Amino acid sequence: MTSAARTALGPAGRLDPAVTRPRTARLLAAVARHRAGLFAGLSFALLAGWLTHGLWPAPGQRVLALNPADQTLYEWFLAVDARALLGDFGLLTDRLNAPDGVNLLTNTTVIALGVLLAPVTFAFGAPVTFALLAAGNLAGTAIAWYLLFTRALRAHPLAAALGAALCGFGPGMVSQSNAHLHMTAQWLVPLLVWLVIRMLRAADPAGRTGGADRRRVATSAVGLAAAVTAQFFVGEEVLFLAAVTLLVMVPAYGLADRARLRRALPAFGGGLAMAAVLAGFALGYPVWYQFAGPQAVSGALFDPYHYAADLTGWVTLSPLTVLGDDAASRLATGPAEYNTFLGWPLLLVTVGCAAWLGRRPPAVACAAGAVVMGVLSLGPEVLVSGVRSGLRAPYALLVGLPVTETALPTRFGLAVLPLAGTILTLALDRALAGRGRVRRLVPVAVGVGLLSVFPTPLPTTPRPPLPEFVTAGHWRQCVRPGGVLVPVPAATPTDPGPMRWATAANAAFGVPEGFFIGPYGHDGAPSVGTYPQPTSALLADVAARGVPPTIGDEQRRQAARDVRFWGASCLALTDDAPHAGALRRTLEALFGPGARVADAWTWRF
Repeated sequence: MTSAARTALGPAGRLDPAVTRPRTARLLAAVARHRAGLFAGLSFALLAGWLTHGLWPAPGQRVLALNPADQTLYEWFLAVDARALLGDFGLLTDRLNAPDGVNLLTNTTVIALGVLLAPVTFAFGAPVTFALLAAGNLAGTAIAWYLLFTRALRAHPLAAALGAALCGFGPGMVSQSNAHLHMTAQWLVPLLVWLVIRMLRAADPAGRTGGADRRRVATSAVGLAAAVTAQFFVGEEVLFLAAVTLLVMVPAYGLADRARLRRALPAFGGGLAMAAVLAGFALGYPVWYQFAGPQAVSGALFDPYHYAADLTGWVTLSPLTVLGDDAASRLATGPAEYNTFLGWPLLLVTVGCAAWLGRRPPAVACAAGAVVMGVLSLGPEVLVSGVRSGLRAPYALLVGLPVTETALPTRFGLAVLPLAGTILTLALDRALAGRGRVRRLVPVAVGVGLLSVFPTPLPTTPRPPLPEFVTAGHWRQCVRPGGVLVPVPAATPTDPGPMRWATAANAAFGVPEGFFIGPYGHDGAPSVGTYPQPTSALLADVAARGVPPTIGDEQRRQAARDVRFWGASCLALTDDAPHAGALRRTLEALFGPGARVADAWTWRF
């Protein structure tokens, strides 16, 4: 034992209180210094937990009522992503749409999140991982913006907390929390912004001998490339929206501060170019695989005229806020797309704060970004209260462009939330630091605006229980791990429920058809799901109508061909399937008698 260690130990081998007291004091001092941040983080975590409390304490038994199909899809994504820890993972997975498979990069598979939380998935199941991410994305995004506002903008903690609350819990974020994990995982965006700010400050040689801090510019570029690469595997659409927003904000900031632009441009431009090259090197193959690899798609899947924001939506309160009305849902394409529903109070307060801040470069950049992204959210043609006005909008210039055509116009409105949050933070910080009637009015106005969009918990409902055949592992009696199990009826985009079988088994077996994006449209155009094989279509009809068809030799030969096409080891019909009796008689006519395993009838091949 060293002399220092002997000195620290008291009589019975315990630590000397004289030694531990300073450590405790330092810990308490650190807590005191950061108590505002700790309180903000705890508040964000509690709010996120409250908003998603319907999924707890039994995530496997509850489901988001407004978008259960997408939740089923994302839980399957998390299950298949987790298999990376087992070395059983590829960008083309054979665990869905057997035998063709699914290109994971063509789909919003949140690969980084699935791999990161793989231990949780294996230990507790994908529904628990989903629930953690549904809450964690909201809280994490708010915390990240709080850190940016307090560290980069040096904002007052209260101003930063209120602005970050809008960034993390605004109407669009809460709406997207209805199963769109790739859209709510925005906690890397503040890091991207901070790295750009860091690079800009390092590139500005004013008051610095020797010019720009090129080492700091280079490290910022490397960090930016790393953050971009990570966000690519979290959610590409968020990365795309952040990039477009920054492309608007950086020139706007430069125009508001031309002297700084002239000083910083050479080093700053070089830093951005370096970041682009590094990110391009890291993402070159994944991007190629997404757009040109197996099962890749090209072209627009969603109609930009349909998935566009209604102009009236900007002044309407979201149905998922305390003051919102369900009637407003007619202004959006679904409950997961209330992206622009800021409402009159918050919209007026934000505009007023932007005007009060005047020509301050950060405020000018945020206002320019908000206007551009807000206009782009309207899509190719302005829609007013559900009626097409015939007025062409700027987004029409982007229709058909590569990459852009895959984005939904209405989601451009999501970028307005953090920009509005930044404007409110800057205005509150200025008001809290000054005096005067206007400065006293700003916090009140901001408080009223934020209270008008205070969110309500996400609605949930019980989910159907899984069959014992799956939960108890009886599926292993008729299909080897990695083989293909055919649930009867098969999963479809409108009813992906059977995909939950594979999710519960941590994607240990594959299933045919299902809910995904693939090249099954006209001439290889993108489509949701694939065309069903004849036997699958026949069984789906029986499940829908409950009427067994006449089965002859041709149907039996077709069934045998379909089984070979799928590479199926086993078909399984559980007791809770719709019209299970009619389906069983049809399967026996096609394949002969089945074998009973737990609560399922099985046919092995």
